[in-house]
Amino acid sequence: MGKLAVAVITSLWVIPMSIIVNHIVPEPYMDEIFHVPQAQQYCNGNFKSWDPMITTPPGLYYLSLAHVATLFPGMLLMENTKSFAGACSTSVLRSTNCVFAVLCGVLVYEIIRFLGPNLSDRKATLMALVMSLYPLHWFFTFLYYTDVASLTAVLAMYLACLRKRFMLSALFGTLAVFVRQTNVVWMLFVACSGIIDFTLDSSRQKEKQEVNQDLHQPVDRKGETLRSNLRKRKSDSSSDSRYRLNLGKMISSTEDTSGLVYEIFAVISTSWTMKWEILVKFSPFIVVVVGFGIFILWNGGVVLGAKEAHVVSPHFAQIMYFSLVSVLFTAPLHLSVDQLRNQFQKLHRYWPLSFLPTLVALLAGLASVHFFSLAHPYLLADNRHYPFYLWRKIINAHWLMKYLSELDLVLSQSNSENSKEDLGLGLFLSYMRRSCSYAIDRVQILHHSVLPLHASLLCQKQRLRNLASHWNDIRLY
Repeated sequence: MGKLAVAVITSLWVIPMSIIVNHIVPEPYMDEIFHVPQAQQYCNGNFKSWDPMITTPPGLYYLSLAHVATLFPGMLLMENTKSFAGACSTSVLRSTNCVFAVLCGVLVYEIIRFLGPNLSDRKATLMALVMSLYPLHWFFTFLYYTDVASLTAVLAMYLACLRKRFMLSALFGTLAVFVRQTNVVWMLFVACSGIIDFTLDSSRQKEKQEVNQDLHQPVDRKGETLRSNLRKRKSDSSSDSRYRLNLGKMISSTEDTSGLVYEIFAVISTSWTMKWEILVKFSPFIVVVVGFGIFILWNGGVVLGAKEAHVVSPHFAQIMYFSLVSVLFTAPLHLSVDQLRNQFQKLHRYWPLSFLPTLVALLAGLASVHFFSLAHPYLLADNRHYPFYLWRKIINAHWLMKYLSELDLVLSQSNSENSKEDLGLGLFLSYMRRSCSYAIDRVQILHHSVLPLHASLLCQKQRLRNLASHWNDIRLY
């Protein structure tokens, strides 16, 4: 099957649905009233024109120009249009996202294959197709919004980083930021993920080189052979490993997060010893982030237009909003009566150790909801959005309703054990589950939901499960 199958099958529903949407909604819809005219200005060659209500960079419009340029010869031959500007109709501009939707499916397939090399091709294909049907992603596929193009660039950036092509990854990151500036947060995540992989790979290579050098020294100063020393060190390491294993079991039975915290500490410590190599290797990411900082200083803010309605504000309640959405969407995968029962039994059995971190997390969540629950002006003014009714009919129905988002604190633990087996996926999930954005943003929810769901399906992959043990073994040499 493979990526060709993903592309073909995705096209089989994208094309007919696009035709149906354009038939029912031929005119620009909602925010398309800003994006479509702006793209058409670019089609006319008027690159100095800019709608002050548009908050995002013009990346999507330039991508649309390239898309229309590929279609224009055929449209001209079929006499569907007489000019390039005439080819930039609403339906043609919307088809830009249809192409990106197909690319998203292929990119997700490639990421799944990389993260889960033991998965069968058929299973990877089915998983990619399931992700392509994710509701938020599906909805914006057929409209001229920045969401799908933004997600495509982020996925391409992540895949390139997984393949150790950091320069290419940074270029895709630049494109992602040029489509939607908040993607700079995703660039930071991808860079951190790449640093972890680079650190581990370099440590393993260094260990192998030291072992090879020792093999060329048959006798040490004490007259002991290298092999005896290696056996001794291996024996000591094995004893230490058994001790760590028993300690790890005890820790995992009392507090799951301890092992993850230790692994993070191990990565940070190892990375610090390689800081200059890392700075050189990941300098393209640093250049982009520094450039983005300069842009903010020059622009006077993150957004381009409507700055008065998009002021940077601490919106920590967004973390709980997303976590609850994440738990609900992944409930069929991770939630069951047995898992909930086991979770409560664990909290009850080891309550002295679990009480304090749970209490701190609960109080922090309640404080975030109470003091940092912000309602965007557009959210309260525009009744064409579902969040308008969610906020009005549910969250504001009673003063206690907004605190229900704290339920995810307990419910989300049912799938935390899976991610703890793999530091890479664990960080991947926790970063996207807990990443804070400044407003209730469908793009953030789209990225946060599409990316971690396929990662959670791959939690059986344990390529970094023994990171802490491996780090200690390296120090022995």
